[in-house]
Amino acid sequence: MEERPSFAGGSQQDSKAEYILSNVAEVVERILTFVPTKSLLQIASVCRLWRNCARRVLRTQQKLTWVSACGPSNADVHALCSCLGEEVEKVFLLPKTVLAIVDSEAFNGQAYCYSQNKAKKCRHSPDTVEELSMLFPKACDLIGIATPGIVLTPSGSHSGPPQEYQEGEAGFAIMFPSMEGVHIRPFHFCKKTMSPTALEEAGLVDNPELRVVLMFVYEAYKSGAARFLSQVLEPLAKSKALVAGGLVESAFSPPRQCCSQGAFGVVGVTLSGPKVQGASVLLEQDVSSPKAAEATIRRLKAAKLPETNTLGFMFACVGRGHNYYNQSNVEADAFRKVFPNTPLFGLFGNGEIGCDRIVKDDYTLCDTDTDSLQHEYTTVMTLVHLG
Repeated sequence: MEERPSFAGGSQQDSKAEYILSNVAEVVERILTFVPTKSLLQIASVCRLWRNCARRVLRTQQKLTWVSACGPSNADVHALCSCLGEEVEKVFLLPKTVLAIVDSEAFNGQAYCYSQNKAKKCRHSPDTVEELSMLFPKACDLIGIATPGIVLTPSGSHSGPPQEYQEGEAGFAIMFPSMEGVHIRPFHFCKKTMSPTALEEAGLVDNPELRVVLMFVYEAYKSGAARFLSQVLEPLAKSKALVAGGLVESAFSPPRQCCSQGAFGVVGVTLSGPKVQGASVLLEQDVSSPKAAEATIRRLKAAKLPETNTLGFMFACVGRGHNYYNQSNVEADAFRKVFPNTPLFGLFGNGEIGCDRIVKDDYTLCDTDTDSLQHEYTTVMTLVHLG
C-alpha cells in the first residue's frame, strides 16, 4: 500500500487538507511550483504522488538562471562563492551545466588593472573548486574561468542594467538545466589531450547539429599556444556554428589532470540541437564612441532571436572599456538599450575569439576563416537562444 504524508491534528479541516495533499495531483503540483528545486527534491521522497508531481514540475523548470556577485566579500572565499552558497538554495531549476567566471585579481591574488599594482590576497584554495562543486548536483558539469575583468547582470532580473567590472571583486555563475532540443557538452583540452577523437567527442567536429561554441583559452602567451589554438579553431572556421570566447588568465574547473601547472589549454561548451540559435557581431578597433557601439550591436536585431531563454555574451579586450571610451560601461549600456530584456554576461580578456555571424532565413550573412576568428582590441557581442 502506498505511503501517505502524515499531518498533526485530528480536526475535520486537517483531514480535508490531508486528503487533498495525498490524492489531488493538480493541487500538489501547483503548490510545488512555488518550491525551490533543492527543497523540491527533498519533498519528492515523502510519497509516490509527491514524487511524480515533483518530477513533472522539474521538467517544466527549463529556464536559465544565474547568480551574480560583486565584492568586496567579508568571507575568506571569493564573493561569488559566498553568494552562491546562499542563493543556490533558492533557484527554481536543476542545474546540468554551470559556467562560472570570476575576476582573476581577487581569485588568483594578482592585479591586472591599469590603475592598481598591488596584489591582493588570493581567494582561491584547492578546496574552493570542491566547495563550489558540492553546491550543485553530482552530475552537474562546472566550467570555471578566472579573467581580468567581468561583465554581469545583477541576480534576479532579466532587465537589470548590466555592469562592466574592470577593477574589483566580481563574478557570476550561469546555470543551465536540461532542456529539450538543447544538448550542452563541456570540453577541456591541452596539448596532451587534444586529438581528432577528442574534438569529435566534444561535439566540435562531425556534429551537424552544432550551433554555438563558447571557448576560453588560458596561458595563451606560452610558447606553442598560438599553434594549439589554431588547431582547435581550424575545423570550426568553415562550419555553420557560431564561435565566441576569449583568452583568459586561468581555468580552475574542471581541474587539470594531464598537464602541469602553467600549461596552456582551452575549456568551454558546445551547444547543439534544433532549438539553439546564435548571432554575433564584432566591434572593431575603430568602434570608439557610444553611438558607434550601439549601431554595431543593433545589427544583431537582424537575427530576430526570441527574447525568452536568450543570453547576451560580451567578450572584450582589456584595452577597451573605460580606458578606450574615457567613460564607463559604454558597451554594456549600448547592449541594454538595444536588448532591454536580455541579460548580459562576459569578460575582459587578453584576446577575443569570434566574428560577425548572423544567420537569417538559413543564410549566413557573414562568414569567416581561421585567422579572422582571433582578434585584439575588439569586442565580440553575442546572442545565444536556447529554445
